[in-house]
Amino acid sequence: MIVVLRPNVGTQAIDRVIAEVEKLGYKPHPVRGDFQTIIAAIGDETTHHTLETLTAWPEVESVMRVQKRYKLVTREGGKKETVIKVGEHLIGAGQPLALMAGPCSVESEDQVMRSAEAVRKAGAIILRGGAFKPRTSPYEFQGLGEAGLKILSKAKRETGLAIITELLSETDTDLVAEHADIIQIGARNSQNFQLLIKAAKTGKPILLKRGMSERIEEWLLAAEYILAAGNPNVFLCERGIRTFETYTRNTLDIGAVAAAKRESHLPVIVDPSQGCGRADLVIDLCKAAVAIGADGLLVEVHPNPAEAWSDGQQQLDIDGFRRLVEAIRPICLAVGKV
Repeated sequence: MIVVLRPNVGTQAIDRVIAEVEKLGYKPHPVRGDFQTIIAAIGDETTHHTLETLTAWPEVESVMRVQKRYKLVTREGGKKETVIKVGEHLIGAGQPLALMAGPCSVESEDQVMRSAEAVRKAGAIILRGGAFKPRTSPYEFQGLGEAGLKILSKAKRETGLAIITELLSETDTDLVAEHADIIQIGARNSQNFQLLIKAAKTGKPILLKRGMSERIEEWLLAAEYILAAGNPNVFLCERGIRTFETYTRNTLDIGAVAAAKRESHLPVIVDPSQGCGRADLVIDLCKAAVAIGADGLLVEVHPNPAEAWSDGQQQLDIDGFRRLVEAIRPICLAVGKV
């Protein structure tokens, strides 16, 4: 860390700061200028007390980090890009684009089976579907719970698709892990750190959605919780953030995909359905996501969106998903994601 002292600080005050830096476990290297002194504090920021508290001292102007706060998620140190195995499929750098598709929520066995068969035939390798649904209003459909998980498991047995579904509560962790191949942590729980740790300890791959008002650093630090708990298999999922714009439900931050790929070795997935809340924009957003380097897409698909029990306005119908797959095919070829 770098401790910057205020201009014209006296020798005694400088020595006092140097002594405190040393006391906190760092090796201080002062660089004295004509008007201002900086102190390079050498030490591992993950195991030592932070020096940022020194900003409370009157002689200290600022404290700057040198290392990233996320140590396991970062690309620094030449870390190899993570490729995650789900069933027989590999997802990540150098692998084909992973298509994850299915209804927003599990409503019935017929609805899930029709969706699963259709998305599998179109090219999806993973079936999405919410058995537990976080809803803004307590009066909206909250999901079928365990019954929904059993429907998803039946769809897996009959189609061979892997399953991704959301975990909402620590108490349901074992139940969800029993049925899911990938555990999804939604935007509302992206900084529920105890839930992240509990999910990590199942050993299942975790898809971590970015919170609706979460900065990229906070998103990566949330992923750090999962890796620090011993689970290296994390997908980062950009699903749109809340802005002042009202034309779309959320603003899909395509730039965050590029930033996450630059900062982290983890695979990045894009959810365009939540990202805009409008089915008519999903295909175009998928094109952009693939072009900028996403490793997979998480798309909501329903046999009859007009009758969906949740978020029908953002779900593609089956024909729409087929058109999506055709539309992104040339882009996948161009960027080597086939």
